[in-house]
Amino acid sequence: MTAAGWPELLVALLLGYGFGSIPFGILLTRAAGLGDVRKIGSGNIGATNVLRTGHKGLAAATLLADMGKGAAAVLLARAFWPAAAGADPALVAGAGAMLGHVFPLWLRFRGGKGVATALGVYIAVAWPAGLLACVTWLLVALLFRYSSLAALIAVTATPAYMLVFGGPPAVVLAALVGALVWLRHGANVRRLIAGTEPKIGQGERTPG
Repeated sequence: MTAAGWPELLVALLLGYGFGSIPFGILLTRAAGLGDVRKIGSGNIGATNVLRTGHKGLAAATLLADMGKGAAAVLLARAFWPAAAGADPALVAGAGAMLGHVFPLWLRFRGGKGVATALGVYIAVAWPAGLLACVTWLLVALLFRYSSLAALIAVTATPAYMLVFGGPPAVVLAALVGALVWLRHGANVRRLIAGTEPKIGQGERTPG
């Protein structure tokens, strides 16, 4: 087992950032002839806003692609450094994927909210914890019909899932990812409190 030094960690971070910054929501909606998804609904590039185009299949494809890029970053880093001691490049790559999705260079650092990418990272890091995070999101979404609320509860619960299935370093990653998702959902939290947050499938008047 070899220790992962700063060069390896930096490469892992950049690898993750590169994958995470691919704006699948924009690419898929443009390929489908729907224009720029940032000009409708919330202005977000994620699957929830893609759903507001009325194309459920396209929204599902965006969801899977955004999950896939998070998982790919972790799995590729793990393949490059399968037995690294110390700081885990795979976890660093997962963090990079989140930063790439939320702050993509190509979109002037105005990206998505990171929920689907976070789920992909979780699944790749420790699939039982990731699966529980997905189930948590799905149950809350089905019960309350708020995508944002489902996301916030899921990422809040995931550090506990990682404690059981992923170990302390994975708990730290899950906590940092969760904090980033909460930060990106500030406007949603305010609308949830005010009772004005749109439910899944509804339109949204103001960006956020």
